[in-house]
Amino acid sequence: MAPPSEPGNSRLPLALIVGTPLIMLLAASWLWYFVVHGNLDLVGAIGTANNGTLVTPPRQIRGASFMDDAGAAVEWADLDPRWTMVVVNRGSACEDACAERLYVTRQIHIALGKEFNRVQRVMLSDTAVAGMTIVKEGVARDLLGFLGESDRGLVPLAFEPGMLETSFPEIFTQPNQWFLVDPSGWVMMRFEDDLDFKAVISDLKFLLKNSGA
Repeated sequence: MAPPSEPGNSRLPLALIVGTPLIMLLAASWLWYFVVHGNLDLVGAIGTANNGTLVTPPRQIRGASFMDDAGAAVEWADLDPRWTMVVVNRGSACEDACAERLYVTRQIHIALGKEFNRVQRVMLSDTAVAGMTIVKEGVARDLLGFLGESDRGLVPLAFEPGMLETSFPEIFTQPNQWFLVDPSGWVMMRFEDDLDFKAVISDLKFLLKNSGA
């Protein structure tokens, strides 16, 4: 008959199972502390080509409030904790450039292949979503109707007053870009419209490969 195991040995696997996620969480929090305070260039340190532009320091929007297409209050934390491609629009119309941005980000999302479900797309506007239009090739139509037919994966939200200026200030000087938010709610990169399609996909695949989220 095999000798009984010692209590300490039997508890070790359980301690490892319970403790490993906690250690990873603490390590991630420690790492982002230094990134946020500008003490660590995370993407540069890992070695990516970094075709997009880093938002330095990253901005936290996890607690930011928005309104959905029905006018109900929504916090960023209510969304799925995924990497998020964000198209920001000012005004009640998503004009041709905005419409093209929605299309390009959708194609990039599809091109991620097996990583598709780790990413989501959000459109943020400074006006109520229900009253917005989208303009394609000079023809305007209801935004929600268009999304229901052609882009059901996109989540449209409206900023609470004053939130656009603090969350995405770059949009006032350079509107021709979109943003990347990490699963913890940090605005961490921005991509200008004229960047090569393949270069953007390369950045995103690198981040997804080197992150556990």
